[in-house]
Amino acid sequence: MRALNRSALAAALAVASLFAAPAHAALFEDDEARRAILDLRQKVDQQRQDFATQLKSLNDDNASLRRSLLDLQGQIDGLKGDMAKLRGANEQLTRDLSDLQKQQRDMAQSVDDRLRKFEPVQVNVDGRNFTADPAEQRDFEAAMATFRRGDFVAAQGAFADFVKKYPSSGYRPSALFWLGNAQYANRDYKGAIGNFRALLQQAPDHPRAPEAVLSIANCQIELKDNAGARRTLDDLVKAYPQSEAASAARERLARLR
Repeated sequence: MRALNRSALAAALAVASLFAAPAHAALFEDDEARRAILDLRQKVDQQRQDFATQLKSLNDDNASLRRSLLDLQGQIDGLKGDMAKLRGANEQLTRDLSDLQKQQRDMAQSVDDRLRKFEPVQVNVDGRNFTADPAEQRDFEAAMATFRRGDFVAAQGAFADFVKKYPSSGYRPSALFWLGNAQYANRDYKGAIGNFRALLQQAPDHPRAPEAVLSIANCQIELKDNAGARRTLDDLVKAYPQSEAASAARERLARLR
């Protein structure tokens, strides 16, 4: 009986040991899993913290980069503004320079024009070439224009002023000739004779000289000095035999004799 009880007890203990060993092993495995889970959670939390730190750093860097970009954009905009101002200033300087150059050209042209008004010019009057001041040319041509209009009184005054104003002018012989003709037209025969003779004295070889001699004879005829007119016409034929005035003189001599 005792032997049976001992056997039963041994069997019960054996069975209990069979169930106790897996329970102990299961308990051990749960602890390992919990520790693994905890470790994993710590790693995940640490990774999250590291990621958050990195993200914050990236955000900070991104914000700093945005600020830098904004600053750079501002600097670029400022440079663009400065360049626009410089372009505007350069364009203004170019316009100012162009205006200044035009003013200089205009001034130079004005000076040249003024100088030309005083520079001697080559002229040809009654077949004679000579140098004259622009003022002489202008005054002589104005007097001639007055004579051609038939205003002999004004022409006489203009030519009289000319010979007084320009006593050494190359125009003087021609001016004396036309002054004499204006006086003849105004019936100032004695005054005309004086100026025709002045022409002959100054320039006996002048192309107008034969006409001046013939005009003296005409004045003498108007003054009823036929004898003087004949002597003048004879002198004309002798001094300028080939001239047209000499041909006219021969015809008048025939009438006067």
